[in-house]
Amino acid sequence: MMLGDGLYHVLFMLIKTINSLIVKNSGKKDSSVVAPGASVLDSETADYDEIRRTEFFMKDQIPNKVALSGYVVLAIISVIVVPFIFHQLKWYHILVAYAIAPILAFCNAYGCGLTDWSLASNYGKLAIIIFSSWVGLNNGGVVAGLASCGVMMSIVSTASDLMQDFKTGYLTLSSPRSMFFAQVIGTAIGCIMSPLVFWFFYKAYPIGDPNGTYPAPYGLLYRGIALLGVEGISSFPKNCLNLVIVFFLIAFAINLIKELLQRYETKLGLHRFVPSPMCMAIPFYLGGFFGIDMCVGSLILFLWERRNKQQATDFAPAVASGLICGDSLWGVPAAILSLLNVKPPICMKFLSAAVNAKVDSFLEGI
Repeated sequence: MMLGDGLYHVLFMLIKTINSLIVKNSGKKDSSVVAPGASVLDSETADYDEIRRTEFFMKDQIPNKVALSGYVVLAIISVIVVPFIFHQLKWYHILVAYAIAPILAFCNAYGCGLTDWSLASNYGKLAIIIFSSWVGLNNGGVVAGLASCGVMMSIVSTASDLMQDFKTGYLTLSSPRSMFFAQVIGTAIGCIMSPLVFWFFYKAYPIGDPNGTYPAPYGLLYRGIALLGVEGISSFPKNCLNLVIVFFLIAFAINLIKELLQRYETKLGLHRFVPSPMCMAIPFYLGGFFGIDMCVGSLILFLWERRNKQQATDFAPAVASGLICGDSLWGVPAAILSLLNVKPPICMKFLSAAVNAKVDSFLEGI
């Protein structure tokens, strides 16, 4: 569903861009600038702050030629250097990875914009399966899959991080070029610091020891995915691939239905009730707690907008930031309480009817 939703919007943006270029070259006025049902007067009296932000953001943008040439140069460097580090990967493997990475990067940036949650690891696992299966077990497919995962995740995660930085720059009237070069400098520093930090931990602690301080459980998980990849689709759970294809198509269908309703049905506004496939998919990936949190937060915001829409528009980002910050900071006292072996006075669990009957009979016996 994540990939289907992202690819749909990739195709949608390409079609809109091509149509806009055709209209621009033909000299016709692009009617898509004004929202359906809105008059020209409405578009002219738009929010001044948004107009000012857009003008400031667009006047200092990075030229497309610079962005494209920079990506090509990095791809050439990776095609040459990475096979020397991981000889299981060939130059054409890296070339294919860089060819499909922009599509996955767009999908991740779109999902991160919707949910503020980067799913780069999800696309990295997809790269593990593809490249480990391509290289094969006898040719070092496990190492090749894990190395290609690192390449893919570095591209995909950087795209979503940069888009979040651009969003911050847009809201604060900061220069996009300043935001971009700041991330370039930070990435360059990370290329030096990350290996040093890893080397420090690798020398100081037994990394990967199940009984050690740093068991690295995700290492076993990603290696297991690579083993599944080299063994082929036959090693996957039954009907796994069928479910992937079906829900990929469902994501496309949901977006298409929403687009048709939004374009041709404007009275009832039914398109507002069509769910987002990306937001539907994330609770399956992260767990139900995320879906419940989003549902409660959306309900509070809905009621707030019904009571005072302007106040909700002005203060909702501040309230959301406070909730996110408070939830994150709670990890510090929770860790301290855990180190002190402090147990909560009340424990709550949800059990099935059968298990609950067993617990009741056990308590009665006591």
